[in-house]
Amino acid sequence: MEVNPPKQEHLLALKVMRLTKPTLFTNIPVTCEEKDLPGDLFNQLMRDDPSTVNGAEVLMLGEMLTLPQNFGNIFLGETFSSYISVHNDSSQVVKDILVKADLQTSSQRLNLSASNAAVAELKPDCCIDDVIHHEVKEIGTHVLKPLDVKTKFYNAESDLSSVTDEVFLEAQIQNMTTSPMFMEKVSLEPSIMYNVTELNSVIQAGECVSTFGSRAYLQPMDTRQYLYCLKPKKEFAEKAGIIKGVTVIGKLDIVWKTNLGERGRLQTSQLQRMAPGYGDVRLSLEAIPDTVNLEEPFHITCKITNCSSERTMDLVLEMCNTNSIHWCGISGRQLGKLHPSSSLSLALTLLSSVQGLQSISGLRLTDTFLKRTYEYDDIAQVCVVSSAIKVES
Repeated sequence: MEVNPPKQEHLLALKVMRLTKPTLFTNIPVTCEEKDLPGDLFNQLMRDDPSTVNGAEVLMLGEMLTLPQNFGNIFLGETFSSYISVHNDSSQVVKDILVKADLQTSSQRLNLSASNAAVAELKPDCCIDDVIHHEVKEIGTHVLKPLDVKTKFYNAESDLSSVTDEVFLEAQIQNMTTSPMFMEKVSLEPSIMYNVTELNSVIQAGECVSTFGSRAYLQPMDTRQYLYCLKPKKEFAEKAGIIKGVTVIGKLDIVWKTNLGERGRLQTSQLQRMAPGYGDVRLSLEAIPDTVNLEEPFHITCKITNCSSERTMDLVLEMCNTNSIHWCGISGRQLGKLHPSSSLSLALTLLSSVQGLQSISGLRLTDTFLKRTYEYDDIAQVCVVSSAIKVES
């Protein structure tokens, strides 16, 4: 004889729903040139389509709203909102009800309950409602990255003998989601050693205009390059040894909005780069003309820095002529002692015997203490024109 166990009935019913806004209808535009066989047929169909935006039919975003069909994805930097409802399905009064909501991530459990106070009683067909919010800050199985960020560093000059302390940062940002993003802000917060200049806008008719145009939308899987110039602050630039080795540049701050204004924000970790090595002695140019006359002397100003932090140098300057560049002055003269991390300025005179773009080369510095010679070629370039052409000052 088989006896069926009594059926268990629950007094309370729990419902959990994600709160999310509807999305804009996404259409796939089909276009062709007028000389093609369909002519203007596709364009006319898009203009007549009620789901497209008037005047912007080729954009993927339409004017219609679509209700969410599933739970969807939660992206790093966005806020997750959820609606919790506890309903009394029974005919009895339920007392002392406490609703607690936890979010389990890959590394921790977070308490998201808005209130920890117990409800004294819940009558039949009544419910307890609560809305919880959580800003997603951790990558895990429940989180997807919305943006792919890649960075590249460029020195101001490729030749280590004339490289400057300026460094250019290129940030490549790719939209990894399936909907367009409005890039509200992409900025670089520099470290304490650097000042930053953004190079993502141009001046047109007296106004600052973004290089990406008036529409700052980033379509799905599209990539955009942002460029920044960093220059060491004066107190750090004067100390040549500090800039050597691995240095912290700063971090990127990215703010975006999705279809209906949902805001997201990401900050990268501290970006680091390997600063270029200058060797023991660094030679840089402080002043040089852009254009000079043929076979007429012109002047340049060099800066010589002892990059060593412990050793004093005794330097001798030699000037070697090339086929087009001729140095004016005494070669092999003593520059004297140069203490660690100190610099000296040097005014030199030279002339060119060949027209065109000429490279300044042929400087040699010898440390008499170690009998070591440092060669500096392709220091800079000047445009040499005929002396009949007046060079504007």
